[in-house]
Amino acid sequence: MADNLFDMLVFVHVVEAGSLSGAARDLRLSLAVISRKLARLEERLGVRLANRTTRTLSLTEEGATYYARCTRILAEIDEAELEVTRGRDTAIGLLRVTSTYAFGRRRLAPLLQEFQSRHPGLHVHLDTSDTIANIIEGGYDLAIRFGSLADSSLIARQLAPNVRVICGAPSYLARRGRPGRIEDLLEHDCIVFGDPPLDNWNFADGNTVHVRGALTTNDGELAHVWALDGAGLVMKSVWDVRDDIDAGRLEIVLADQPLPASPIHAVYPHNRHTAAKVRLCVEFLADALKRQAASVMPASRMPAKRKTGASG
Repeated sequence: MADNLFDMLVFVHVVEAGSLSGAARDLRLSLAVISRKLARLEERLGVRLANRTTRTLSLTEEGATYYARCTRILAEIDEAELEVTRGRDTAIGLLRVTSTYAFGRRRLAPLLQEFQSRHPGLHVHLDTSDTIANIIEGGYDLAIRFGSLADSSLIARQLAPNVRVICGAPSYLARRGRPGRIEDLLEHDCIVFGDPPLDNWNFADGNTVHVRGALTTNDGELAHVWALDGAGLVMKSVWDVRDDIDAGRLEIVLADQPLPASPIHAVYPHNRHTAAKVRLCVEFLADALKRQAASVMPASRMPAKRKTGASG
């Protein structure tokens, strides 16, 4: 095992130095030793990792994948040692997080900024996409996801409740009217999003409507903007639209036809040793979102009636 880790270290230095000779200088080893280490590693793995001369190097596809994994493994080893010396209440190293566009930008980004400020030794990278990323292949430490989770190989902790609502701008509702029944959605312009766009809207009672509209997108935030502009009805998380509901920019329709619950979860890989940065971040987000949920989702599940006075 120790030899394997040293081979990884040599390989990472070779890649980052850009040549065998550069890695030899960095590690204070002979060029012959570096060359033998790399050759032995390729022989053990059964693949060619790099095309190289003494002065240049280019990674193969397998080499690029292996390099990404090696850097992650070596970083986790460093972090584990630092946790032992600094204690398990300090988040350090690089924390890679993935979430949806809207929730990531509107809710998660400020919370992660606050979390990082409490842990100066931590670096945070946030990826936002409405396409569900593969946590393992993407090298993420943590994913923030909505709804049911199918992958049992991952740990999931519920952070906060979440309901979705169908809403539209007052200008759209004045022009097209309010749907009174689920079936009325068939006569409305509905904005759908996702990758691929999800045009089957499912309700808690088991009913499903195949909605139609001229506007589709992979970007949930863009769908939100179109709804604000009066282009149609959109189904969104209450976390994304609560401010617009309160301000009267959007109004809920079909409030008496609830949509299935879609709780917010923190999802992360199974590890015998969960890094302090992940554990502490999940605890921080759970506490913060629980406090916010009190104002985002009151017991009434959000009023359907548009507010006419100042928001409070």
